[in-house]
Amino acid sequence: MNLTAKPLTLALAVAGALTLALPVARAANPCKPLRAQDEKPLCGKNPCAASDRIDPKLVTRPKNYKPYAGNPAELKKEGERLWKDTKLSTNGMSCYACHQGNGAFQASFAKPYPHQVQMAKERAKMKTTHLDEMIQICMVAPMAAKPLAWDSKELAALTAYTADVQKSFKPAKGPVANPCAAKNPCAPKK
Repeated sequence: MNLTAKPLTLALAVAGALTLALPVARAANPCKPLRAQDEKPLCGKNPCAASDRIDPKLVTRPKNYKPYAGNPAELKKEGERLWKDTKLSTNGMSCYACHQGNGAFQASFAKPYPHQVQMAKERAKMKTTHLDEMIQICMVAPMAAKPLAWDSKELAALTAYTADVQKSFKPAKGPVANPCAAKNPCAPKK
């Protein structure tokens, strides 16, 4: 290649190589509780806001649904790993982002599924929700991803682990602080 004849081509090739070598920055979690030492949250639409509607067809169990069947202990272990996996989302969130320390679970989480879940009712107009359907709702929003395949090991693992978390859940007395229900700190002040 003639370096004097094609300086723009060379510059573009070098820029492309540098771009590939740079690490990808993850978006800040706009739902995490804000503290002075945290980085500034993302401005714009809060992915946890209740106004985001979800098509119930995306998150409702299909007819003749048969979940993935595997070793329960292995599924729980895999589910625990996936609980913190930000790669399931498109925005750097994980289940743990909203639910660390049993955060964002309402008192109804202690009830056996299926039952009414406020988030499912508000976003997908679902009167009652199964646990695996609730996981699908969380995949779509706030995690901004596609639902998991209904017969996938990932959905079965997250369902098994979440059911295990549910067993030890004790509802708080009084109102529950929901880190995903916080007002958008970037919204204009009134």
